[in-house]
Amino acid sequence: MRTVSAQRAFNWYSDAMRLWKRGPFSFCLIALVVLVANIALNLLPVVGIVLAQLLLPLVECGLLYASLAADRGDRPRLRHLFAVAAAPPRAQAAVIVAALIVFAVEALVANAIGGFNMLAPSSNADSISGVTLVVTYAAGILVSLPLTFVPFAALFDGEDFRNAFAQSGAAFMRNAGPLFVYGLVSFLLLLMGLATSGIGLLLALPWSAAASYAAWKDLFGVA
Repeated sequence: MRTVSAQRAFNWYSDAMRLWKRGPFSFCLIALVVLVANIALNLLPVVGIVLAQLLLPLVECGLLYASLAADRGDRPRLRHLFAVAAAPPRAQAAVIVAALIVFAVEALVANAIGGFNMLAPSSNADSISGVTLVVTYAAGILVSLPLTFVPFAALFDGEDFRNAFAQSGAAFMRNAGPLFVYGLVSFLLLLMGLATSGIGLLLALPWSAAASYAAWKDLFGVA
């Protein structure tokens, strides 16, 4: 595992753009499926939200598999949405648990800051303020940084549940600077997406996912 400077995060996004250019339409299509599924599930109070936290993290892995394919000289394809289905249950569980940790923090922050219930967002959507939304997503990104490499360790490296979290946490401790920069850029991209009524997320999601893939390769010395 390597330790790099904070400026290295910009290289990760540079690599992300290189990967994205190998299949921009497919990357955006995968992101669109993720967003549509998220909206549809959020319309169902409690049950839909629970299903979203169990299913969407796995679906979002399609962007990671697409990044891997692009890096190998192949083209990202819509079928990469389902690639995670072939992963071992322990790897899928690691991805889901990492996402649940982030969601739990976001839910607590949203409720504490603005009294917003993320388990029933459609029923109190009018009550959330812009400040609450921004603070909630900022908290989510911050808590996600030590978990950034859990999917890669579990899905690509074949690590067990405990080691996936341990390796990701260790990478964060040694590279907090570049990961904070990566998180800041991801946050700005997220705000861009929200400011464009979600349209910008079709770019923000693939770019952030591909940048995390580039970070994993860089920090863990993956050829």
